Amino acid sequence: QVQLVESGGGLVQAGGSLRLSCAASGRTFSVSVMGWFRQAPGKEREFVARTHWRSGGTYYADSVKGRFTLSRDHAKNTVYLQMNSLKLEDTAVYYCAAQGTTSITYDYWGQGTQVTVSS
Repeated sequence: QVQLVESGGGLVQAGGSLRLSCAASGRTFSVSVMGWFRQAPGKEREFVARTHWRSGGTYYADSVKGRFTLSRDHAKNTVYLQMNSLKLEDTAVYYCAAQGTTSITYDYWGQGTQVTVSS
């Protein structure tokens, strides 16, 4: 099992920045990909970004490309999502997720952290 705990959400004005953290514990050696998703009120959950845990390769949704940046700290088993130039439409609950090395789906999810962007 892998446990994920997000932090760093909050209220920010449009154009501002936030950094989300996702700390993993448990069988972290079995993780191949770490991803971020978000869900706004009344909307489906959507993909935001992902990183390959070992290689560091990243992939971003078009809606956040150029504004959000993923990074990881192996020593802390933590992935960070730096969010800059935030827009009103970035308001959502952000979830961290982990995919196992033998899986094609995200097997583990955090509890989510609220990000609210105000005008």
